[in-house]
Amino acid sequence: MLSELLEKANKLPLLPGVYIMHDARGEVIYVGKAKKLKNRVTSYFHGDHLPKVAAMVEKVADFDVVVAGSEFEALILENSLIKRHMPHYNILLKDDKGYPFIRLDMGEAYPRFTVVNRAKNDSARYFGPFGGRSATFDIIRTLQKALLLPTCSRVFPRDIGKERPCLNYQMGLCAGYCRPEADPADYRAAVEQAAMVLSGKTAELKKTLTEEMERAAEELRFENAASYRDRLRAIEHLGNKQKVIATAFADTDAIGFFRGAKTCFAVLHYSDGALAGKDFELTEEPVEEDAEAVSRFAAQYYARRPALPKSLLLPLQAEDAEALAQLLSETAGHTVRVECPKRGDKAALTEAACVNAREEVQRATTAAQRRSKTLEWLQKTLELPTLPRRIEAFDISNTGNFGIVAAMTVFVDGKPLKRDYRRFRMKTVEGQDDYASMHEAVTRRYARCIAGDEKFAEVPDLLLIDGGDVHAGVAEAALAELGLILPVFGMVKDDHHRTRALITSAGHEIGIVGNQAVFSFIGTIQEETHRFAIEYHRTLRAGTIASRLDEIPGVGEVRRNALLKHFKTIKAIRAATVEELKSVLPAPSAQAVYDHFHREEEDAPCASSPASQEEEN
Repeated sequence: MLSELLEKANKLPLLPGVYIMHDARGEVIYVGKAKKLKNRVTSYFHGDHLPKVAAMVEKVADFDVVVAGSEFEALILENSLIKRHMPHYNILLKDDKGYPFIRLDMGEAYPRFTVVNRAKNDSARYFGPFGGRSATFDIIRTLQKALLLPTCSRVFPRDIGKERPCLNYQMGLCAGYCRPEADPADYRAAVEQAAMVLSGKTAELKKTLTEEMERAAEELRFENAASYRDRLRAIEHLGNKQKVIATAFADTDAIGFFRGAKTCFAVLHYSDGALAGKDFELTEEPVEEDAEAVSRFAAQYYARRPALPKSLLLPLQAEDAEALAQLLSETAGHTVRVECPKRGDKAALTEAACVNAREEVQRATTAAQRRSKTLEWLQKTLELPTLPRRIEAFDISNTGNFGIVAAMTVFVDGKPLKRDYRRFRMKTVEGQDDYASMHEAVTRRYARCIAGDEKFAEVPDLLLIDGGDVHAGVAEAALAELGLILPVFGMVKDDHHRTRALITSAGHEIGIVGNQAVFSFIGTIQEETHRFAIEYHRTLRAGTIASRLDEIPGVGEVRRNALLKHFKTIKAIRAATVEELKSVLPAPSAQAVYDHFHREEEDAPCASSPASQEEEN
């Protein structure tokens, strides 16, 4: 049994989270948290332990894990699960203190920050949870000091004008909102700014304060400008606020989905603003599209549950979302909202669920199984006649007219086969011409194959070209001239230089973003091919620069390296004066370098010389 548990634990990720130990009856006997799940859980199933730990391990029949967004989130989840299950071997975190929130009710005339133990479903705004009451009060005091909010015990508006402002106002630590002439709108604005900091919108707040400061300065309101400046400086030093999961949601479920070598649906349950539990279902690949598969899973999953959430968050927009919401509402006896959030805190919940779904698939499958499934999807997506076991990819690298090169990478069974990588330095292309360079590289590679060269004997199942439809068409034409027919696709990149689609020579784009495994695999091929091409180009360029300097008398390897380290490029060395060169080299060598480059300029034909005219013609 221990060997099986250890094997399962070795498949866990090195991510923060919570692990739940079950006995043979399925009862939860221990809940723990870990910064790295794999390291912590595997430690239970090998080596010696204290008697109490050994007794607990003897009763473990199985375990489950929930991947968390941070170690702090794992702590909160651990507390929630211990309260829910009261495991026999847990003695910590069973107190009912929970983790505090900061509450702000903007419906009040003078809103105040208060500390509460739970986030309620009311009109107030809640921030947190935080690590302890003391730390939470420290956060409030820091915000009050930074934004000049009152820290005294006076109650507004009751105590406005009753007494003189306290010492904090005299010391510039408070804006003095207890004065009758103070504008209540300024107070609310300062509170809103504090709320922005608690919401993680510090950058937006700094931008707003900067604009206010500049406006005040332009209007010659220098005292106001100085006040805004001081607030900006204070906000810079507010420190790090622990931002955990979105916690203002009560009775919410988030469904995650991952389609890999196996398919997994994960459901994260949030109760009273805290992550309370997780379910998951591993299945074979569904026949439905992703969004429809998620919708069908939700309908079946909640049909067998005794209680349903008030809000259900889906990772993909389902066409039948309205019908699903109606079905779940009738089953639950109360309204169930079905949403597909695209951004913000709710989207973060579905993303966390998808991470957990992916991790369950990772643990349940081998790397070889995942690669094989990815190739099957790629074959299906591109409608290839055979599984693309061998894939070759080409990229061109150049800087102006210098050293145009091509690189070819090879992936076999989803893994790079570096011994088959090839590099090509252009022999027939003049000037900067990517298309001609691609034609030459493809022609040379497959001509060697036809000629029987053992190093080029393998023929790929798929050819990928870094570029668009024209690049793909050039490669197809080069193959046709050799009498070869291979599937060829261009790799189309987005604004972040990541492959977002594959394209045929006819201009037909095939999206791959929807399949995470294929998207990641093609992105890896594109990045690896680009890296290989760039490295070759840099190597050639460095060698050319070095050879030009080696031609100069008195400049050896040490002085050459010193010049390149100081001036970086040949252009900068050529433009340097003798005095500038002397800062790096001895005077005779500096003069030799200067003479070398300037003699080149004198020897070059001028624009009106017969030689130059002959070249132009």
